[in-house]
Amino acid sequence: MADPATYRPTPGSIPESPGVYRFRDEHGRVIYVGKAKNLRSRLNSYFAEFAGLHPRTQTMLQTAANVTWIVVGTEVEALQLEYSWIKEFDPRFNVRYRDDKSYPYLAVTLDEEFPRVMVMRGAKRKGVRYFGPYSHAWAIRETVDLLLRVFPIRTCKPGVLKRAQQTGRPCLLGYINKCSAPCVGRVSAAEHRLIAEEFCDFMAGNSTRFIKRLEREMRQAAAVEEYERAARLRDDIQALARALEKQAVVLGDNTDCDVIALAEDHLEAAVQVFYVRGGRIRGQRGWVVDKVEEVETGDLVEHFLLQAYSESESVPREVLVPAEPPEPEALTELLSEQRGGPVHVRVPQRGDKKALMETVARNAHEALKQHKTRRAGDLTTRSKALQEIQEALGLDQAPLRMECYDVSNLQGTNVVASMVVFEDGLARKSEYRRFKIRAVEGQDDVRSIHEVITRRFKRYAAERDREPAAESADRVLASYGFGDGDQGADGDPSADGHESADGPPSAVEAGAHQPIDPETGKPRRFAYPPNLVVVDGGAPQVAAAQRALEELGVDDVTVCGLAKRLEEVWIPEEEDPVILPRRSEGLYLLQRMRDEAHRFAITFHRARRSKAMTASELDNVPGLGPTRRTTLLKHFGSVQRLKRATPDQIAEVPGIGRHTAESIAAALHGRLGDRGTSR
Repeated sequence: MADPATYRPTPGSIPESPGVYRFRDEHGRVIYVGKAKNLRSRLNSYFAEFAGLHPRTQTMLQTAANVTWIVVGTEVEALQLEYSWIKEFDPRFNVRYRDDKSYPYLAVTLDEEFPRVMVMRGAKRKGVRYFGPYSHAWAIRETVDLLLRVFPIRTCKPGVLKRAQQTGRPCLLGYINKCSAPCVGRVSAAEHRLIAEEFCDFMAGNSTRFIKRLEREMRQAAAVEEYERAARLRDDIQALARALEKQAVVLGDNTDCDVIALAEDHLEAAVQVFYVRGGRIRGQRGWVVDKVEEVETGDLVEHFLLQAYSESESVPREVLVPAEPPEPEALTELLSEQRGGPVHVRVPQRGDKKALMETVARNAHEALKQHKTRRAGDLTTRSKALQEIQEALGLDQAPLRMECYDVSNLQGTNVVASMVVFEDGLARKSEYRRFKIRAVEGQDDVRSIHEVITRRFKRYAAERDREPAAESADRVLASYGFGDGDQGADGDPSADGHESADGPPSAVEAGAHQPIDPETGKPRRFAYPPNLVVVDGGAPQVAAAQRALEELGVDDVTVCGLAKRLEEVWIPEEEDPVILPRRSEGLYLLQRMRDEAHRFAITFHRARRSKAMTASELDNVPGLGPTRRTTLLKHFGSVQRLKRATPDQIAEVPGIGRHTAESIAAALHGRLGDRGTSR
């Protein structure tokens, strides 16, 4: 690791002009490219206070051996040069976008003598007109099949074309009038090219012109009693209409724009783009990016626009983005030059464009979720993650069972906690647990963690003492439900979609089994400890969890914490955290556990808060149970409306008598004591 001070530029030697800079490693390879309005200010920020930098930035500086820069005239030139260098050098510490899957395009080969329409994937080539991308190849083929009736463009492969030219007979599509058969001279090369160009115009969004032309020709044919031709034109119009129906209308007829949305976490981001042409969604595409450097959403937008449009021939008039890029004027100018006309980069605030942005954002979140699921489902990746955690924490064996805890509250009210379980790197939702924090008042995550760990392992400690030490040491899996107010997943084994799952093969092969209580014949609760306890937080939360285990005499469970801000792994009694590599599968697994525990805790907290807000004032009414409380709230719509109701109006609710109605009215107006005295 290099010391950044050894290659820091001499003070005053860096110009204050716009420019682009490069960090190189000891072998001369470019590892990071950046741009700046003021080179001196930007580069000095790297060398000002090393300890205050993000860990990923620290790693980049320690990997680098020197930094150089080039001064440019404008911010637009800086954007162009930055993109050119990123493309040329592919620096390891820059944001990298990659397709989340291979998307098919509808391509028209205008560079051939007889243009051909086909499905294409992979790199684009010059002279070919592309439309899309589409989600599925079958969607392209269905659209083309409908359009060939009106635009009989060639679809055959070169070998079929050559054979037809040699034999003088067209292929099947030529016989059924879905190809104009230029191979046998039915139309000339110029006439066939005109058909191809009209096909491209229709796909580009100029659909109204063709439909009006066909309608006009249909009426003319009917007027001169050419009814067969009029019927064919009518069917052609219907075919075009069906093709357009496959593309949802989302905006005005003349709207051409790309709608971009992101879903991100600490390590990755998913980008989704909907291509809108003529007010219709013409295609969709997605990317996944590794966040090698610490970037904001606006920075991701800027990087994406540069990479997506810098060499594109189809820059739209309008680009809708989720956040404004850091230098919108320079970026807009660059895109306008690329398009040859004005380009507007906007963040939609209201209306149909805002609604479409929300739809694209949902697709981005789903894409990120699917990407993570595919990554988590790989056995080799999970094994690598467990091995990395074992090595980082110095464990004797890979943590086959891990439990993660998180606390959720709102300004110290309705404090709850969650426990999620991962076995062999996969979530075991049937064994999730949740807690109502009892002994802690106010916002105190440290004491809450201590209480949760104590309650979870108090039962395990008791069960452990009942078993032989040697047998207990082999336990690695499965803890069971809570008593004394602790609840299973959402209070119901089937709630919130928490399905049960069989144990992973490696755990079964290890000889793990469920201990049975000889008195009840049922599995003992908390008979097995996890190999690793993960808490959401830093050193204070980790110390509280470790203290709880020591108070119970539990010394065979390892504790660590994952801090959100810098993704540091904290170990008890260690002054410095463990920093896992940015692309570490072990860090990715710990983050997934932390995020799942947070989701489960906040879901429980919201449910309790909602219940407290809606029905708390009815809880103390004598003789009013859950069923009649629900009936009242359903009838009046809210507690506030119920407060305004008279006893007579309340008594009209089915199941509510006059005496109960008076008690409800007295309770809601603070006169319950008086009402009770008069009874």
